[in-house]
Amino acid sequence: MTDVTIISKPDCHLCDVAREVVEHTIAELPDAVADAIEVRELSIAEDRALYDEWWEKVPVVLIDGELHGHWRVSPDRLRDALTKEKA
Repeated sequence: MTDVTIISKPDCHLCDVAREVVEHTIAELPDAVADAIEVRELSIAEDRALYDEWWEKVPVVLIDGELHGHWRVSPDRLRDALTKEKA
């Protein structure tokens, strides 16, 4: 199972875009890969530790707890990261 975490905040246009990129990219993956991905979203508005760590970089995308990227999410780079070990 691959864990994709989106760290966001309320009323964040870039967060909305990042969420759409993640959802769309996963939807285009082969079912065997996509079915093994769990996406969750956490808000810095609800978690002080997340706020302290990420407030100036949201949206942030983590893959299996490791920083994949922040601010803008590249669909190609995300696809490569999610399929590299699955291929």
